[in-house]
Amino acid sequence: MSEDPPPGNPAAASPFAPNRLLALAEGQRPQERALAHGVGSLADAELLALILRSGTRGHDVMSLATRLLEEAGSLHALTRWRDSDFRRLKGIGRVKSLQLCTVMEITRRVVGAERQLAPELSSPDDIYAYLRPRTLGLDVEKAWVISLNSRNRILRCSELTSGTARQTLVSPAEALREAIREGASAFILAHNHPSGDPQPSGADAQITRRLRDAADVADIRLHDHVILGEPDCDPIGLGYYSFRRGGML
Repeated sequence: MSEDPPPGNPAAASPFAPNRLLALAEGQRPQERALAHGVGSLADAELLALILRSGTRGHDVMSLATRLLEEAGSLHALTRWRDSDFRRLKGIGRVKSLQLCTVMEITRRVVGAERQLAPELSSPDDIYAYLRPRTLGLDVEKAWVISLNSRNRILRCSELTSGTARQTLVSPAEALREAIREGASAFILAHNHPSGDPQPSGADAQITRRLRDAADVADIRLHDHVILGEPDCDPIGLGYYSFRRGGML
């Protein structure tokens, strides 16, 4: 007959602790459930178990993950833990602590980035100020699509095309496809004139009309089409031309 583990000695007691992972029915282990239903279906302890991947002698991975949550109080609280905090727990050594610290650092960086609001581009002045650094020194025409959310904040700025010193071929379909891909509520088309003179050509006006009509069909607002130049070369002195301000949108 096996002897009872000595009282008050966790290290001696651990071999007799129930193995929570083995106790789970087939198909109910974290990795199996994640593969079948996606990681969004997993409980907090199961997510931690996937990160840890394996337990150690006397500490199966589900018990280890559950203990982590119990010690910290929540997943959110774990983001404040450091290497020394993780390694206080039996079953978590240098490698597992490094895995956990890495995940928590990624989480902190993502949350920190979300707190920094993306720039709001509500006016042609905003658009010009945002894009001008990208046009300095360019000797060819480039076009950009800026996808916006419902508050005119940037979701993504993508370079659409790069052409010659005199023109760039912009496809309204490609510009619209980029905005749809980002789930945008509105978008901006912008391109530069290497000459510095931002006054629109007939081709620029034609593309704007086609893009406006296509955007209306797709129920996405064309916020503006802005041509970027230099104030010294602009007859008006602004350094850019806005089709919205010009009454074409």
